[in-house]
Amino acid sequence: MSGTLSFLGLGAQKSGSTWLYFQLHAHPGLYLPPVKELHFWDRDRVLGLDWYRAQFAPAPAGTKAGEITPAYAILSHELIAEVRREFPDIRLLYLMRNPVDRAWSGALMAVQHAAMTVNEASDRWFIDHFNSAGSRCRGDYKACMEAWLRQFEPERLRWFLYDEVVADPRAVLVACAEHLGVDPGFFRDLPEEKLNARYNEGTGASIRPALHAYLARLYRPQILALQDYLQRDLSAWLEANDKAMQAAPKRWLDRLLSR
Repeated sequence: MSGTLSFLGLGAQKSGSTWLYFQLHAHPGLYLPPVKELHFWDRDRVLGLDWYRAQFAPAPAGTKAGEITPAYAILSHELIAEVRREFPDIRLLYLMRNPVDRAWSGALMAVQHAAMTVNEASDRWFIDHFNSAGSRCRGDYKACMEAWLRQFEPERLRWFLYDEVVADPRAVLVACAEHLGVDPGFFRDLPEEKLNARYNEGTGASIRPALHAYLARLYRPQILALQDYLQRDLSAWLEANDKAMQAAPKRWLDRLLSR
């Protein structure tokens, strides 16, 4: 039904959600508000459900309306239950990226918000950020999916790896359209230059070798748990992280771990 919420994009931070927003926004069968991230459920709940529903009222007849806010992935169980009560028929999209890369991208964003440069931020500052509750929760994809699937049937959630977005963006978009119940032909016919448009690329600053190794060690258990949970081969993530641990001088990693 147009004018009401039909889908939510959860996603992990820095996992292609901006790209997904603009691609879905272009589909004639979908409506997304002009602002990518409404942040209603995680930050602006005080605005009320009438305000939230009004964001989808402009959806043309026959379209399906939704929004994408990555922070929704880590909503509390109580808030997810409220989403289910208010919008029981919605579909969910969830993007995931190697949590090491996600944590570094998230930290770079936090550096900007702190009005610092990357060179001004110490190893200790980065480690504190990596271990913050917000960063750790956002990288625990298994826990995020389990929380949503306590309230929604598994067939309502469709997940994708950022690696798939990079390797075959068209297939990802076609699968999204099929999951949301709109014509996938729009994405099958999308010109390559629009399909591969890049958004919100960030600073591109390279991660320090010792910090890379620290994150690789930090997230290895969660990647292994996610691999078992999804029944999906995540060896590419593990191998990339193993190389990072091998490349960093042991004395550097020992120094960081001892702090």
